[in-house]
Amino acid sequence: MSEINLNKYSRQVLFWPQGEKNQHNLQEKTVSIIGAGALGTVLANHLVRAGTGEVRLIDRDFVEESNLQRQMLFDEQDVRDKLPKAIAAADKLTRINSEVAVVPFIEDANASNIEELTAGSHLILDGTDNMETRFLINDVSVKNNIPWIYAGVVHSRAMTATVIPGVTPCFRCLFPVFEAGHGETCDTVGVLSTAVHIIASYQATEALKLLAEESDYVRSEMIQLDVWKNDYSTFPFQYSLNPDCPCCQKKTFEYLDKKISDKLISSLCGRNAVQITPNYTSSADLPAFEKKWSRLGKVQRTPYLLRLNYNDKEISLFKTGRVLINGTDDADTAKRLYSILIGN
Repeated sequence: MSEINLNKYSRQVLFWPQGEKNQHNLQEKTVSIIGAGALGTVLANHLVRAGTGEVRLIDRDFVEESNLQRQMLFDEQDVRDKLPKAIAAADKLTRINSEVAVVPFIEDANASNIEELTAGSHLILDGTDNMETRFLINDVSVKNNIPWIYAGVVHSRAMTATVIPGVTPCFRCLFPVFEAGHGETCDTVGVLSTAVHIIASYQATEALKLLAEESDYVRSEMIQLDVWKNDYSTFPFQYSLNPDCPCCQKKTFEYLDKKISDKLISSLCGRNAVQITPNYTSSADLPAFEKKWSRLGKVQRTPYLLRLNYNDKEISLFKTGRVLINGTDDADTAKRLYSILIGN
């Protein structure tokens, strides 16, 4: 059992119902945070400061100026350096608490890799901004018996709920059908940073209850709030169990078992961008591509990615072979550019 730094965690140990035992429990746990943006940075900040044993940060994107209004671990230098969010967040968090193993993954969590990324986790936290990934997390949670905590925020409204396989209904009990392209997003109606921080703090608090093994205190309702209009309500999530749920009752994992071609192509909601991810082990030779692309436009290489400005598009090639094309939301256009610039 690991030693407790009583000086660092003294106020928390005083709070815990079982004192040092709860802190030991926390320090033995591994948490995977899917998404290191607005929600994810708040979650990671709380869990790392609390002394969680290992915190995995899984995010596909890099820091942009528009993130700074609400994504608490980033600053203007991260924007200038065009750092991947997972790396920028991990750097900050390691300086905050070097006793925690902060493990960054510059990855898009999808059906081909999410089980590997979350293997050995005691808890999965939702820091995403899209429903399809949440359905995927739900599949992984139920299949591998890993609790997860959902949260969503847009405008000044937010909600969160805790899913514990075999104990609570699952996410698909509450949202049986996923419909792409519906509803508001932060890119269309904006978002208030305080709404993000409040709901993520609720989410992190529930996480601490589970990780410290004080599950009797875990909230069984979904919280819904509007911080601008001063609305707060709870939804009896525990009564939403669907006896015909394809996921938690019939154990079919539609999103996890999705057939993926040799490349996963996805438009990023509200971003005017398309992501292309090879569905096989790949490693991009960034120096070689830099030499090839330098004839086509302005190229910038960082330790993590290569960026090209080409025909009014910004193309980012990551070391894993994943490509992010900004400036179009058309999959066919993105595939043509991929073929021209990457090949195969």
